[in-house]
Amino acid sequence: MPKNESLTGPSPLFSLTLQRGTSRGLSEQLRQLIEQAIGEGRLQPGARLPSCRDLAAQLGVARGTVRASYDMLADGQFLETRGAAGTFVSTLPPLKPARSDAGCLPPHSEGIEAFDAPPLTFQMGTPASDAFPAKVWLRILQRQARMQVSRPASYPDPRGSLALRQALVAYLAVARGLRCQAEQIIITSGYAGAMGLIGLAMNFQGKTAWLEDPGLWLARGAVEALRVRPVAVPVDEEGMQVAAGVTRAPDAAFALVTPGQQAPLGMTMSLARRHALLEWASREQRWIIEDDYLGELQPGHRAAPALAALDSQGRVLHIGTFSKTLTPQLRLGFMVVPPALAARFGEVCALLAPASAGLLHNAVAEFLREGHFMRHLRRMKRVYHERLEQMVAALHPHFPDLQRAGLAVIVRLPSGSPDQLIAQQAAEWGMAPSPLSLWYQDADQRYAGLLLGAAHLPREGYARSAGQLKALVDAHCAVRP
Repeated sequence: MPKNESLTGPSPLFSLTLQRGTSRGLSEQLRQLIEQAIGEGRLQPGARLPSCRDLAAQLGVARGTVRASYDMLADGQFLETRGAAGTFVSTLPPLKPARSDAGCLPPHSEGIEAFDAPPLTFQMGTPASDAFPAKVWLRILQRQARMQVSRPASYPDPRGSLALRQALVAYLAVARGLRCQAEQIIITSGYAGAMGLIGLAMNFQGKTAWLEDPGLWLARGAVEALRVRPVAVPVDEEGMQVAAGVTRAPDAAFALVTPGQQAPLGMTMSLARRHALLEWASREQRWIIEDDYLGELQPGHRAAPALAALDSQGRVLHIGTFSKTLTPQLRLGFMVVPPALAARFGEVCALLAPASAGLLHNAVAEFLREGHFMRHLRRMKRVYHERLEQMVAALHPHFPDLQRAGLAVIVRLPSGSPDQLIAQQAAEWGMAPSPLSLWYQDADQRYAGLLLGAAHLPREGYARSAGQLKALVDAHCAVRP
C-alpha cells in the first residue's frame, strides 16, 4: 500500500499529497500538483514558493526531488527563478499547445483511405503484397546497407542515386521503349513528389490544364494545389479527345494523361490519339505530363510503349513510380524530363526538393540490374490476370453488366445512386470499392458506379465479398439490368 504524506503549514501548497511506490516518480507528481494549483488559482501569479530545502523537509523527500520539479515547471513557463530571491509563480500565463481535439480537425478528403491501414478487398492503387519477392529484396537491402555504412559520409546527388538512374535508362529502353540519358532522370518521392517538383520548376501557376474526365481525383487535387485550373476533357475508347481539349481550353499550358492504362476506364491511348496530342504540344509549344499509371501492367502480352517514346520535340514529362509494382512503402518514383529541361530540374532539386535516401535507390538499382524486377512484373501480370478472372466469375452472378477496366472492373449503377455512401459502408465489411462518380469532374457527364480492383485476394476467395457487395448495393438501389 503506497504511503501518503501531506504538506501542511503556512505554504500556499497546502493539501499537497505525494504517493510513494507508484509508477510515477515523486518529482513528476509534485510537478503536476503544483501546475494544477497554479491552473486552479490556488497559487496566484507572483506568489513566492517555498525553498527547495523547506518544501523537501515538509514533504519528507530529497531536496533534488523538489529542485527537479521546479526546473520542469520553469521550463514550462509556470515558474520564474530569481536567484537568491527565490522561486515565484510566473506573472505571465504559460504557452499552451494548440488543441488537438479530433472534432477540430478537418475531415479526410473524399475518397482518401486511411494512411498505414492494410489494403482491403477490391481496393485500387496498392499491389498484391503476397506476390512481393520479400526474400530477394531483403537480401539486396542488407547488402546495400553494409556497403553504405562502409563508404565515407557525403551528400548524395539531389537528383537521386546515379546507379538507379543508370539502371532506369536500361529498363525504360527495354520495357517502355523510352530512350533517355541518366541526366534526364530524377528520382522522386512517388507521383506526388514528381508533381510537386513540376510545380516548382515549370511556373504553371494561374494557367489552365487539360485533365482526363473521368480521371484520377488525386491528380485533379494536385493540379489545383499548383494553382492551375483543371479543364475536364472527355475520354473515349481511344483515350483523351484532343479536339475537345482544343475547343474547351485552347490556351492550356499542359495536358495530364494516363496513356498506358487510362485511370479509371483502363483503355490504352490509341496511336492516332497519341500523335494528335504530341502534334498539339509541339505546334502550340505546350507540355504533356505522362502519368505512366499501371503502364507496365497493361493487360496483354506486351505493354504499349510510353507516350514519351514517341516524343521527338521534347514536350513530354514522363512520371513513373514503384508504388504499384513493388510497394508504396518505398515512396519511390522517377521523372524523365526532356533534355532541354534537365538542368532546370536538377537545379530545383538541389535547392528545394532533393531526392530521398540513396540506400533504397541503390537497392532498387540492384533489383533492376539483376533482372528481379522484370521477373517480378511478369509474375504480377500472371497473378493479376488470374485474380481478375476469379473476381469476375464471383461478381458476374450478382452484377451481370460488369465492365472490364484494365486490371479492374466497373459495376455501373443507376444515375444518381449514392456510390460514395456505398463505398464508405463497404469498409465495414472489409471492402474498399472506389466510387466511380468521384473520378468525374464534369457533373453533367458523371456516372455512378463502383470500381473494383483485383490485387487483393481474400483468404476465402471473392465469392463472399461479392455477395456482401450485392446486398449493400441492393439496400440503396437496383442495379441496372
